[in-house]
Amino acid sequence: MEEKRRSRRMVLDAHLVMKRVGETEGERVSVDIIDLSKDGIGFSCSAALTMNAIYEMDLTIWTKDVIHTFVNITRFDSKKNMYGAIFTGMNENDSGKIRIYEMFDRAQAEGR
Repeated sequence: MEEKRRSRRMVLDAHLVMKRVGETEGERVSVDIIDLSKDGIGFSCSAALTMNAIYEMDLTIWTKDVIHTFVNITRFDSKKNMYGAIFTGMNENDSGKIRIYEMFDRAQAEGR
C-alpha cells in the first residue's frame, strides 16, 4: 500500500489530556497515543469526541515537556476505537521537538 501521509508516523508511549474548546468547564480525558507526527496524532479514548470539533490538548512528550496545542478531530475508527486529529495552531518550537524525535526514530529504525 502506498503511503500518502506527508509526515512519517511515530509510535510514542505517552498520555495527554483534552477538553473541548468553547466549554467553560470541560472534562479532561486521558487518552493513549497510537501514533504522532508533526502534523497530527492518532489516539484511543474512552470518551466520545465530536467529529470536526476542536479540542484543547496538553501533550506530554518523551522529554517530559508539555506541549499546549489544539487539535481538530478528523476521523474515527469505531472498530479500533481510534481517533485521528490534526494539530491547529502548534507553534514552530513545539513542532520542531516532534521533528527532532522523528529524525531520531528514523535513524534508530535504519540501524544507525
